[in-house]
Amino acid sequence: MQYQSLNHFLNSNIEYLKGVGPQKAEVIKSELGLFTFKDVLQYYPTRYVDKSKVSLIKEFSEESPNIQIRGILLDFQLQTSKNGKRLSAVIKDSSGIINLVWFKNYQYVIKNLKLQHVYTVYGKVTNFNGTLSISHPEIKLYTPEDDKLGLKMEPVYPLTEKLKSRYVDSKLIGNMVVQIVTNPQFVWPEFIPDTITYPIKLISAQQAIKWIHYPRTEHEASDAIRRIKFEEMFVLAMRSEKNKALRKQTQQGIKMPKVGDNFNQFYKEHLTFELTNAQKRVIKEIKEDLAHGSQMNRLLQGDVGSGKTIVALLCMLLAKDNGHQSCLMAPTEILAFQHYITISDLLKELPVNVRLLTGSTTAKERREILALLKEHQIDILIGTHALIEDDVAFHSMGLAIIDEQHRFGVAQRAKLWKKSINPHILVMTATPIPRTLAMTVHGELDVSIIDELPKDRKPIRTLHKDESLRYEVMSFVKTQIDKGRQIYIVYPLIEESSKLDLNDLMNGYDEVNSYFPVPKYQISLLHGKMKQDVKELEMNRFKNGITQIMVSTTVIEVGVNVPNASVMIIENANRFGLSQLHQLRGRVGRGSEQSYCILMTKDELNYPSKKRINTMCKTNDGFIISQVDLELRGPGDVLGTRQSGLPDFKLLDLGKDTEIIDLAKRAAAYLLKLDFDLKDQNHKPLLQYLIQHQSDHFWSQIS
Repeated sequence: MQYQSLNHFLNSNIEYLKGVGPQKAEVIKSELGLFTFKDVLQYYPTRYVDKSKVSLIKEFSEESPNIQIRGILLDFQLQTSKNGKRLSAVIKDSSGIINLVWFKNYQYVIKNLKLQHVYTVYGKVTNFNGTLSISHPEIKLYTPEDDKLGLKMEPVYPLTEKLKSRYVDSKLIGNMVVQIVTNPQFVWPEFIPDTITYPIKLISAQQAIKWIHYPRTEHEASDAIRRIKFEEMFVLAMRSEKNKALRKQTQQGIKMPKVGDNFNQFYKEHLTFELTNAQKRVIKEIKEDLAHGSQMNRLLQGDVGSGKTIVALLCMLLAKDNGHQSCLMAPTEILAFQHYITISDLLKELPVNVRLLTGSTTAKERREILALLKEHQIDILIGTHALIEDDVAFHSMGLAIIDEQHRFGVAQRAKLWKKSINPHILVMTATPIPRTLAMTVHGELDVSIIDELPKDRKPIRTLHKDESLRYEVMSFVKTQIDKGRQIYIVYPLIEESSKLDLNDLMNGYDEVNSYFPVPKYQISLLHGKMKQDVKELEMNRFKNGITQIMVSTTVIEVGVNVPNASVMIIENANRFGLSQLHQLRGRVGRGSEQSYCILMTKDELNYPSKKRINTMCKTNDGFIISQVDLELRGPGDVLGTRQSGLPDFKLLDLGKDTEIIDLAKRAAAYLLKLDFDLKDQNHKPLLQYLIQHQSDHFWSQIS
């Protein structure tokens, strides 16, 4: 079937539908954005009321008061009492009679009542002294179309208060749909080829549109929802799979087939611990990418403490062995400095030159680094945004790595790539993204996951404590310090410019001092307003064990590695997001001793706060945590709405529809392998659909 633009009938104005008219059409357009018949059909119900059974009036029971009956309207009248007006009506079926009553919004109802006509009535029955009645029932004139459609599952549509006040209810939307789909002109074009729909048992597009609004059974509703969800993901997957294939075809990467002396020597002689199977798997995937002729474009996900840094280091050694430079860009100076210290220490026995470049690098040192970089005297350059400044020029950058990639904008990342010709790209994140979200958002990247922690790590015990138990918490901290452990206490300075939060931090610092007086205890203070040299001084004092307690803001969220720290106290934990709580917890549990995370709260918790804190106490698994985070906040907020680039799915749930997302991606990859340019006659409807629904001429340019 040739795909065509939606026919003239489906592009008709909704005001021409019976029961709508210009005035209601205007409010529907402004409130719901429904202008045409096509728009109405794509306004899906949120749930269904099962109307599969028509009961007799006498079958009412106190246990099941909701009942659907069908009978003749014997009488109706508008009555006036001291409490105001009300509409009363009487319905009779073969088993008895029942009273109907409306105390408000009866003006619309009374206009549509006709004596001696058959009505279908649904509502909650009450029995008062043997008299049965239904207040504010749903009432609909029975018509042959009801049997024609086999109405058994009634759709319920989302509506605004303004619509309800203008007598636009779910019934009206449903009636609009019925008028459209029962019209002989109704045809809903199919654009997905049957080579895709048939093997995976998808119903047709036309059947899906009918059943999503008026399924006769739950199974029909499920089939319609499955088809539409697949369709939403398939369109996105076609683009991402095409883009990925085009990149591999056109963007030739730097070939790095050699596994040389630096890699082998470090792996065999200087790696002091056994890599996890997950780390080994990821390194193998990256080695294959580097050896191939295409440019690597890979996302590396790994929970806090899973060992992404060592994977990045081994990849940079592969680049060195193949005669190329690498860079590692981090979002903060603290994290960049931490990477520099860690990597320099690990490579001190090898002939690999590692340097650090940040905004705090002195002018003299910066000039020296830039000169050495150009002459290929630096093998690995670690830094912050300073790496993307115009005067930073590499001799031969073969591998660019970005840590905590979600903290950088698209333009910033692209600027780093342009420092060389098609360098291999590895973006890393310690903020786990649910698999469904990663598959959707990062569809053009290959995704590697380190889903295993080192064997010697003990799970961190997470506890929730109320402010009333502070003395108990501080007593526990003293016992940990007496055992030689160190403590983090973090305050929610969410915005570094927030004076209120800064006051909270300083007040907290004074309070901690009152519990842990000098000279017996030494305390470090760290926040983003400090100068870089002071930050480094405080971090080094804590890292070297000179101070036992670090009172800090979230600047220590990533990158700080102090294996001796065994307790993380998070103040006002209800003010943090789930992913941030998990990141902060990951600062402890890096040694062999049992570690603890204590979530302190003062106020009564709302539902999202309770859910976040309960989740933290139940699990250490970042991917489970990210799934809950997705359910609580939605994909745009989890990713950062500004950078998410997500389409507005009407039915697809990125948190739950893993199977459909995976199926759509595999189907798109299969179809493109079969017919990369969609030239086959059977694939023309799909190509035309993609061209008509694009926002940036992507398919027009490549078709």
